[in-house]
Amino acid sequence: MEAINELLSTISNIVWGLPLILLLLGTGVLLSTRLMFIQFRGFWHGVAIARGKYDDPSHKGQLTHFQALSAALSATIGIGNIGGVALAIYYGGPGAIFWMWITALFGMAVKYTECTLAIKYREVEPDGNILGGPMYFIKLGMSKKLRPLAYMFALCTAVAALGSGNMAQSNTLAHSLVDAFEVAPESIGMWRWIIGIVISTMVGVVIIGGIKRIGRVASFLVPGMSIIYLLSALYILFLNFDQIMPAFDLIFYHAFNPTAAAGGFLGSTVWLTIQWGFRRGLFSNESGQGSAAMAHSTAKVDEPVREGMVAMLGPFIDTIMICTMTALVIISTGMWNSGINGAPLTMAAFDKALPVYGKWMVVIGIFLFAYSTVIAWSYYGEKGIEYVAGKKAKLPYKWIFIIFTLLGARLDLVSVWSFADIANALMAIPNLVALIGLSGAIVAITKKYMDEKKQGLHKPYK
Repeated sequence: MEAINELLSTISNIVWGLPLILLLLGTGVLLSTRLMFIQFRGFWHGVAIARGKYDDPSHKGQLTHFQALSAALSATIGIGNIGGVALAIYYGGPGAIFWMWITALFGMAVKYTECTLAIKYREVEPDGNILGGPMYFIKLGMSKKLRPLAYMFALCTAVAALGSGNMAQSNTLAHSLVDAFEVAPESIGMWRWIIGIVISTMVGVVIIGGIKRIGRVASFLVPGMSIIYLLSALYILFLNFDQIMPAFDLIFYHAFNPTAAAGGFLGSTVWLTIQWGFRRGLFSNESGQGSAAMAHSTAKVDEPVREGMVAMLGPFIDTIMICTMTALVIISTGMWNSGINGAPLTMAAFDKALPVYGKWMVVIGIFLFAYSTVIAWSYYGEKGIEYVAGKKAKLPYKWIFIIFTLLGARLDLVSVWSFADIANALMAIPNLVALIGLSGAIVAITKKYMDEKKQGLHKPYK
């Protein structure tokens, strides 16, 4: 097992090298500039759309704007916000959070672009089923010579769903529950199998019902748990008010001046800090990965730009808000260099500030976030395998997905996260290439929509 861990870790470090990070950052900067920083000038309009002011039941689609956003957020608001932030701080130091913010800031423009394209180039079948996502805007919007990228993206999505969207979630959930209940070492293996069986059964009940059931469950679970988690974090920051500015100082200072490895902080170079910030940033908000485009493609909307406006709220909510709250709690409580890693670090920080309640609030949050993420990613993986192998492959894939949920709870932490990082990177590459190639089309329809909005042509339905 140790050899497998080392191999996966080596491959992960290679794919997350300078070329991919430059591609991610460069795409975000390019799109932000060409779209005149749509993430700022369209922010409040996106909020209004998400609130349902522009919902029209007559439009083609399966989910409302809010349900589509919730479904996408249920895939992004998960272990990355709890365990992923802790991993970033453990390996990259507090400065890694700054680079997570960078992925979110420019990622908002990326998310806007990919989800606007998902509506513009989606296909609607006679039975109302929606076919959308990067594979379709590559297929319908780009040169025939580049269509193999669509198959590459779809295949990588099916694989990534088993890793970052599945095993990483059940793995962290199992580790957290075992840690929270202080299970005896000789019983850990058995209890992780039990946890895996429970979560995989719960996942199976929902994913067999398809995207509509996933959207309903997500729109119920995600907002409620996110609010509870944020309020708990804000209360801790209120209690440690005098430590908030020092925490921000640490983040900004260590973003460019990492210290020598000490305690839990192993990030000794700026590059390692940047690398871990980008890794966990992409894992958290999925900007550039193309996954959210598949959920947003199902929205009931006839205007692509509107759904793009809603989608770009995702990285803000996920990384700027929730990940930042987690990071500030870990740093302000002084637990960031305690030597604890992963979700247990976040649990320890909340428990230190709010004994008993803090620990169990995080455990419940991990359970609900992990559960919602797994069911959302099952849909992404299903759409990927459908594109590659046809509809007949969907049901077998669902059963494979359920089995991997069980296995993830039992496998080693390092191997699961390394596999997830590799799959994320391979999934992002074809999507980013397509976003760059189709950026001109997005600039044109965005300009048209914003000009019409100024003329009062886009008014709320409600």
